[in-house]
Amino acid sequence: MDYKKTLNLPTTDFPMKASLVQREPLQIKAWEEADLYRAIQDEARDKKPFVLHDGPPYANGHIHIGTALNKILKDFVTRSKRMAGFRVAYVPGWDCHGLPIEHNVDKELGPRKKEVSLLEKRGICRQYAQKFISIQREEFKRLGVMGEWENPYLTMNFAYEAIIARECCNCAINKSLFRHKKPIYWCCSCNTALAEAEIEYADERSPSIFVKFPATEDLARLIPETAGKPTAVVIWTTTPWTLPANLAVALHPELEYVAIETKEHGVLILAAELVKQCMEIFGISEYTALKTFPGTLLDRTKVRHPFYDRDSLVINANHVTLEAGTGCVHTAPGHGAEDYEAALAYGLEIYSPVDDNGRFIDKVEQFAGKFVFDADADIIAAMKQNGALIAQKKFTHSYPHCWRCKKPVIFRATPQWFVSMDNTGLREKSLKEIDAVTWIPAWGRERIYNMIAHRPDWCVSRQRSWGVPITVFFCKDCGAVIMNEAIRDRIFALFTEHGADIWFDTDMKDLLGDDARCPACSSKELVKETDILDVWFDSGVSHAAVLEQRQDLGWPADLYLEGSDQHRGWFHSSLLTAVGTRGRAPYKSVLTHGFVVDGNGKKMSKSMGNVIAPDAIIKKYGAEILRLWVAASDYREDIRISDPIVNQLSDAYKKVRNTSRFMLANLYDFSPEKDAVDYSDLPELDRFALLCFGRLAEKLRTAYDTYEFHVVYHRLYNYCTLDLSAFYLDIVKDRLYTSLPGSKERRSAQTVMYTLVEGIARLMAPILPFTAEEVWKFLPAAARPVSIHMASLPEADPLWDDKQLAQKWERILHVRGEVTKALEEARAKKQIGHPLDARVIIIAEKSLAKLLRSLDDDLRAILIVSDVVVDEESGAGPSESPAPKGVRVMVEQAPGTKCERCWVYDTSVGDYTDHPTACKRCVSVLKKL
Repeated sequence: MDYKKTLNLPTTDFPMKASLVQREPLQIKAWEEADLYRAIQDEARDKKPFVLHDGPPYANGHIHIGTALNKILKDFVTRSKRMAGFRVAYVPGWDCHGLPIEHNVDKELGPRKKEVSLLEKRGICRQYAQKFISIQREEFKRLGVMGEWENPYLTMNFAYEAIIARECCNCAINKSLFRHKKPIYWCCSCNTALAEAEIEYADERSPSIFVKFPATEDLARLIPETAGKPTAVVIWTTTPWTLPANLAVALHPELEYVAIETKEHGVLILAAELVKQCMEIFGISEYTALKTFPGTLLDRTKVRHPFYDRDSLVINANHVTLEAGTGCVHTAPGHGAEDYEAALAYGLEIYSPVDDNGRFIDKVEQFAGKFVFDADADIIAAMKQNGALIAQKKFTHSYPHCWRCKKPVIFRATPQWFVSMDNTGLREKSLKEIDAVTWIPAWGRERIYNMIAHRPDWCVSRQRSWGVPITVFFCKDCGAVIMNEAIRDRIFALFTEHGADIWFDTDMKDLLGDDARCPACSSKELVKETDILDVWFDSGVSHAAVLEQRQDLGWPADLYLEGSDQHRGWFHSSLLTAVGTRGRAPYKSVLTHGFVVDGNGKKMSKSMGNVIAPDAIIKKYGAEILRLWVAASDYREDIRISDPIVNQLSDAYKKVRNTSRFMLANLYDFSPEKDAVDYSDLPELDRFALLCFGRLAEKLRTAYDTYEFHVVYHRLYNYCTLDLSAFYLDIVKDRLYTSLPGSKERRSAQTVMYTLVEGIARLMAPILPFTAEEVWKFLPAAARPVSIHMASLPEADPLWDDKQLAQKWERILHVRGEVTKALEEARAKKQIGHPLDARVIIIAEKSLAKLLRSLDDDLRAILIVSDVVVDEESGAGPSESPAPKGVRVMVEQAPGTKCERCWVYDTSVGDYTDHPTACKRCVSVLKKL
């Protein structure tokens, strides 16, 4: 492949015209035709590897601005690491299974989804995912993201599905995978269990009710003061629909409770500390405390259910609090995690009389067939009628919702598969590994640590069609899990060849044999599981399916980089699957970025009309401006975007681009090999310019190393606008335009400009790859890589770091600043129009005056005026003040006539008959041309 030929853009008549919208696609095509990514990888074969592992986005729609932010940040990392001397492979991936895709397929199928077979539906889901992989691939490439786009990893590839199945089997083999009936989040709309990572919280307005559970004779025996009086334990709940499943009332063993006698409701039992506020809610002004007692007194006594003919057990539980309610907690073991744990200790049934659609089953008296949330009103009405209801009101609180359909979910006990957090020490090992990881920003460590420390067992089963099945068997009689290395390996081989569909199309006997028995009870009644795995398990094992399988990658990764929501998502599932099977975290470092919000800091939503699509920005400005927005933002916080912000960045881009364009335009006749001036022969100004650039290069290399891309942007922008455009380039214009073409003065400036523009191009390349490549193309011919993306970041020559020179120029720059202020004041007073109209008189202390005079005619050029007079200040302060403050500047009209060629006012203009409009300096040059 002729890289040199194919990497060039079509010839243009003038360098560095913007036209990003038109030119960027041409550059992408040129890179692809040259197979630039592969060329870079081949050249870096022997370099030290750096592995960034790509977290897979869902293949279920066009990319949004947050996805673009994520991919561009990753591209900054991979490009800067390559240019820092590492071998960096970027293997993009896609998450292809699960509810997001199946949900959209169901919508497209409409009523026909009931007629489609399982395998047919899985095929449609596969096609749907493949369609959006192709769409998103082109969208990511248009952002300028370089990677292995023709060989990505897909969670639906057969080889990947085989590894998911193998890792699932390994969890069963090491006893961390188990099946149990316990409450989990259940989406009644999507008809599936959900993990905590699939839950979003939003405010919900729910009924808040206080209900009496009548006491039995047991209670009167323990509290004689209540004998012969109607007595009840009072509970509070915001989920009336769970009352049909009530089996207990929980009291805290260490809290103090009290029996309160009232006229309205007889004797009420509740926490002593909550009596006053509860009585206000109940509208009761007169009441008497009969007896105070600890929660342990009523342990294992019974109360009557408020509307069913059965008892509920009074139990002790530590999860009871005094934050709200009565201190007596309604307990439905099948509808709450804490209720479930408390019920187990008392041997209560894990009762959940609700079906997959969220409706009460037929056995539920009065409310059978009712959707649970719709039943709230009927349940409240029934208790109001029988006198069990004391008070009710509406209560706004944060309630869990399904991440996909956005509807409220319920807690529902069903048989599910779980990865245990404690049976095999997974929680403890994971917490230890968290401290071995570098978290960027540092608060990421605390966030994921707390999540792991307090999370329940991981529910990994889903009652859907599109995904990798839970590839285990269990005994119908005793529930034991049947799995060993031989079965695992047969499943792995089948999946590798045929994909996960084979599980649903293969008889259990073909996998276990005709005479398979339960190893625990010898039963032949075995069941092949048909639930699919949580998609977070799919993506979580990418460290095994990608990092361990790709030769150009490695395990563990150096870096995972995703949004802050992935502390409970991909970072979380990757950590658990890796620690659970390999004992280590799959990453050395984790970088987290914030969310994209609008210009006012509000979350983006279609309903608010504040969504900005990356495609809209690219079509108007080009991908470089979108990339510059990412670089300009501190990703550690939420990132704002709006039309004014993008417009401002577009202007900033033009300044950086035009700075490079100016230098390139003045190198048209410069050959680095023939015309370059040795460093020792450069004027001080030029050496100072190299010193400043060297320090910039060091700071930017450090910023790239620490992923502080906003520092790269701001320092580079300030350097181009202040150090170059407003200082060095402004000064050397005079030399470039008025000196002889081949003079040492002009070649010196060109030598420095060549070094600067080439170095700036390298420094901007990870962030602005299109512009940097274009600068690279228009640089004067020299021995260098054909593409800037095969070059390295610039390093400062140690010769440039001249500390004495730096101190000297700090003093000069201070004087220049004072002169600039004086010139601006003179312009405001209409004394002068342009700085070259002026003569400045500088009055400074002795040593500074001496330094300024030593610059001779260069001082006039440095200050960009026509004439300079330096006088000493009488009675000056310290003779060697490094930052002089007592500089006085006066401005007056420069004497003489304006030279037509250099625009400097000079008294020699008109002295030369052959060039009557030129000054002495220009005439001497003109005579040599």
